[in-house]
Amino acid sequence: MKIFISSDMEGTAGVVDWDQCRPGAGDYEHYRGLLQREVNAAITGAQAGGARRFLVNDSHGRMANLRPEQLAGRARYLSGRHKPLYMMQGLDETFDGVFFVSYHGSMSCPGAALSHTYNPLAISEVRLNGVIAGESGINSLAALGVGVPVVLITGDRATAEEMRPYSPGVATAVVKESLNRFAADSLHPDDACAVIEQAARTAVETLEHARPPQITLPATLTVRFRNPDLAEMAHWIEGVERDSDEATVVHLTDEDPLRLFRRFVTVVVLTRGIAE
Repeated sequence: MKIFISSDMEGTAGVVDWDQCRPGAGDYEHYRGLLQREVNAAITGAQAGGARRFLVNDSHGRMANLRPEQLAGRARYLSGRHKPLYMMQGLDETFDGVFFVSYHGSMSCPGAALSHTYNPLAISEVRLNGVIAGESGINSLAALGVGVPVVLITGDRATAEEMRPYSPGVATAVVKESLNRFAADSLHPDDACAVIEQAARTAVETLEHARPPQITLPATLTVRFRNPDLAEMAHWIEGVERDSDEATVVHLTDEDPLRLFRRFVTVVVLTRGIAE
């Protein structure tokens, strides 16, 4: 059994400030260690459930936060920036399940610590088929494209609930209760890892009942930018349409979920360069 793990960082127990997850800032070195422990807990739990092969796609920031020699399960490690499929690079139909570890809520999600949607400088909201979507929902398009179920998400409660419209049966490991965007009540790291390990084991043991993400096709991503200039440039990309009424909004529609995801990633990369 083969598991794909996309690891972010803002969902780690104890993380509530940008400086905790930015290389060179504050206590980053300490909190990257806590992230490493949570990723390993997910792997260890999956092993207990019967999984034997793992690929970890480091998906936070510069995408080089984990220490490969410390990964459990002799997991392969995909790191580095400018990946064509971004947080979902490396996923294909040979995998049996997807884990989202240390994920966070969308920019529009109330009560989610360090909430944002890919690029907080550019994007204020994304909806998938009319429903507010965070990175977990958007990334589920890639999983649907290759027919692999998302079976585990870890982070705060708001993030776990935001995932349910797309994968109702997903196993959740809630490691903190966010009070607002910069405060949360977190489990002790040992307890957080125990919760993740058990949820990962359950996810793998019940994988035979899992289904790929439930997203109606053709699907539409509606992206609201922070200013009209970003929307104007985004719509230069083929398949991105300006909203007829709102100058900051564009729509992306496609019957192929993987192609839709790629188009969204292209929009993100473009706006990341000009958002400031």
